[in-house]
Amino acid sequence: MEWSPFDIAPGITVGEGSTPFFIAGPCVIESADFALGVAETVKAVAERMGVRAIFKASFDKANRSSVASFRGPGLEEGLEVLAAVKDATGLAILTDVHEPAQAKRVAEVADVIQVPAFLCRQTDILIACGESGASVNIKKGQFMAPEDMLNAVDKVRSTGNDRVTLTERGVSYGYHNLVVDMRALPIMRRFAPVVFDATHSLQLPGGLGHSTGGAREFHPYLTRAAAAVGVDGIFVEVHPQPSEALSDATTQLDPAEFARLVTQVVAISNALGEVEP
Repeated sequence: MEWSPFDIAPGITVGEGSTPFFIAGPCVIESADFALGVAETVKAVAERMGVRAIFKASFDKANRSSVASFRGPGLEEGLEVLAAVKDATGLAILTDVHEPAQAKRVAEVADVIQVPAFLCRQTDILIACGESGASVNIKKGQFMAPEDMLNAVDKVRSTGNDRVTLTERGVSYGYHNLVVDMRALPIMRRFAPVVFDATHSLQLPGGLGHSTGGAREFHPYLTRAAAAVGVDGIFVEVHPQPSEALSDATTQLDPAEFARLVTQVVAISNALGEVEP
């Protein structure tokens, strides 16, 4: 199924063969000041490198490993924080939803609504996100074949909303491990723009018993490979002190690592030239 370029957020068009845009920010909102600080870092790196950026952070992590894990401030407080970040920095906003009823409310603040990987087959939530009017980023489930994601895309498009992107975040490979099949990127790009999730592809689900582990040292390798294959966007979580993060402590990047990754992606994109859908 062919697709045409579209604006995923104000000033950010996907499908024109330009350098990938970046979806970047912390896993979860830890506080208002914290979220604004990370957003300012993301904006500074993006402006310095001449790339387009969308700030991401979750108001609720509904699928944490343990009942005792930090989940975030919740819907209303979280949206207040994201709205303040948007006003202060001018960055577009992405956040995820976990229930159909959240989609319309979230779209009042977020430019892009994200459907978590575990929910990528849930028709009601996909339809609600499509009807919200916001762009919709669907994370590919760890259990999904790339070609099967067309069904998820079609569910959103059935609402008349064609602004849909897909995000690759690895496939389950035995217990507590994920692998990335780079063939999935061009396969999915046949029917939608594709983002590579450099953070969650390196998770070791449940690998720490009560929390998810990860192998953050492989960030540059997989991200450079995805950039060389040709993707529309790169998703990466950024935290000032990753080891102290309240979620995804084993896979987030610090600001210096993020800046270095952006530099590498830009260099590969420039060498690769335009990639047409």
